[in-house]
Amino acid sequence: MNQTNNNNNNNNNNSVVTSIDPEISNALKEEQMQDQNNNFLPNLNFIKKRNIEDKPINIIKRFQKENKPVFIAGPMVRYSKLPFRQLVRDYKTDIVYSPMILAREFVRNENARLSDFTTNNFDRPLIVQVGVNNVTDLLRFVEMIHPFVDGIGINCGCPIKEQVREGIGAALMSNKELVSDMIYQVKKIYGDKICIETKIRVHDNINETIEFVKSVENAGVDFITVHENVNIPVIANGDCFSLKDAYDIIKYTKCDGVMAVRGILNNPGLFAGFDKCPWGAIEKFWDYSTAYGLPFRLIQHHLSCMMEGLIDRKSLIGLNETNDLIELLEWFDSKYDLKRPGEEGFGEGINVPIREDRNNMAHL
Repeated sequence: MNQTNNNNNNNNNNSVVTSIDPEISNALKEEQMQDQNNNFLPNLNFIKKRNIEDKPINIIKRFQKENKPVFIAGPMVRYSKLPFRQLVRDYKTDIVYSPMILAREFVRNENARLSDFTTNNFDRPLIVQVGVNNVTDLLRFVEMIHPFVDGIGINCGCPIKEQVREGIGAALMSNKELVSDMIYQVKKIYGDKICIETKIRVHDNINETIEFVKSVENAGVDFITVHENVNIPVIANGDCFSLKDAYDIIKYTKCDGVMAVRGILNNPGLFAGFDKCPWGAIEKFWDYSTAYGLPFRLIQHHLSCMMEGLIDRKSLIGLNETNDLIELLEWFDSKYDLKRPGEEGFGEGINVPIREDRNNMAHL
């Protein structure tokens, strides 16, 4: 579609229909705004308009009616990028987060926008997590990124010292007024068009946590992770390393869903009921990471985490000692039957297919 011509057509149509149907006029204005937002991230102009059914709050409410929990892959610095997000979606993960993006860098630096956020039309439902400490940066961030995501999560839980010093992450737990104002200002402009979530930590004084949650609830947040005793959906986060863990957490907390982070990094098939990473997930991750692009060290780390419970320590050390992507692929091919897309059984294996005769290994 030619974006320039589309904008011109919208301008002409807008002048005609404004006096006839305000709803149509508003829809056209929204489309024009989306075209303008696409200019912030020109590499994502191919992304289709978001589906209202993919809004996280709508998914949670739909699952509540069906008496089902929502399973979520939480944000992981560096690691919850597009290839991994695509992988966990193949294994019954309902909602997936991006890594945390620093709003200040994103809105001021085009290189940061190009490197920090990648997506495609299969990458949904998607919540982008943002590290932010003021209303101005958040509003600008939302303006730029909201056409390409289904929800925005404000990080109020990360305890990393560098982030706390910048007034983001866990530092925000001591400033409920600021967090509430950020949520309120976004909701005042976008209303229900944007789903807002906050990921929080529990205060030593539980009453302080409840006060914080009530404050952001009143400001319009759609859902939170961690604490119950509120009228909005709650997602429990932490210590989920198996599907049994997830259901135990739900039974104990009466929460609406469970978020896994470390557990799903080691086992992307966690929510599909696999006790360990299925071999098919290894093959799929190779495919996604090379098709979508991911730095070698990140690929190596993901595979090391997934293989940790599948192979002995000596073999794992060998994996981690490879120095580039080709060497890593050769290491896998020399030891295991690593299928490629199009080969029978690709992505379907469960157990590790160890090669009996490594001299007869198949090469690319």
